[in-house]
Amino acid sequence: MLKTIGILGVSAVTAAALLTGSAAFAGKLVEPKDIEFKASIDGTAQRYVEMLPEGFDLNKPVNVLICLHGHGSDRWQYVREIRAETKAARDIAAKYNLIYISPDYRAKTSWMGPKAEADMVQIIGLLKAKYKVGKMILNGASMGGSSALTFTAMHPDMIDGVCALNGTANHLEYANFQGAIQESFSGTKAAIPLEYKRRSAEYWPEAFSMPVALTAGGKDASVPPQSVLRLADILKKMGRKVLLIDRPETGHQTDYPDSTAALEFVVCSALDIGYEVVDK
Repeated sequence: MLKTIGILGVSAVTAAALLTGSAAFAGKLVEPKDIEFKASIDGTAQRYVEMLPEGFDLNKPVNVLICLHGHGSDRWQYVREIRAETKAARDIAAKYNLIYISPDYRAKTSWMGPKAEADMVQIIGLLKAKYKVGKMILNGASMGGSSALTFTAMHPDMIDGVCALNGTANHLEYANFQGAIQESFSGTKAAIPLEYKRRSAEYWPEAFSMPVALTAGGKDASVPPQSVLRLADILKKMGRKVLLIDRPETGHQTDYPDSTAALEFVVCSALDIGYEVVDK
């Protein structure tokens, strides 16, 4: 059974037909380029992968899609893996002629701690110095979705749209992967609770003035959905542009139609491209 999703004031539309007629242009991405930079925070060598849209003109404005990998993966997940979430991201980047960026952000167990956060700030700065960047859109799944929400909550001035698939918005209540998170955050939640709160998007809804898309699986035991459901509800009450795709019968994954619909909503809203919500 296809569960309905809620978007802004619309309460029953299907993800498979969320957007129609929104892409007047569609292209492809060129071969990936692995880029190394020296991290400002600690002097280590860090990396991100860049894929430019075909026919890219350095002298023209361009929009950017940054995709954050999941726990146990690295920068190549969103470039090489053929899975629903990653394929949807590449397809959307190609469709809307976006520069496609996939950073390590301290792979493989990042969770957007201080060093990963600093790397992200630096990468965005490098991109803006190199290209005529228009909109900056952040996307991720699982740990990547959680990290996308964390970074946006902490740096809303840098992000023009955020899409988080099967992530958490509350690190104070999240109980899984605590060893990796404690290492990333430099302490336990009992020892440094304010640091965990700072990195929990649910506590900072005022930061999310940009378009937001969230997906959640009701049977997700890896990253339980309750915090993003609450965040979506708060943002809707605040009148923000928010899309929630809530699938009570699914687990820790977002399929291709839902991944595409979520990210396309954010891209179209951020770029002010017309789209139509279809209720089937």
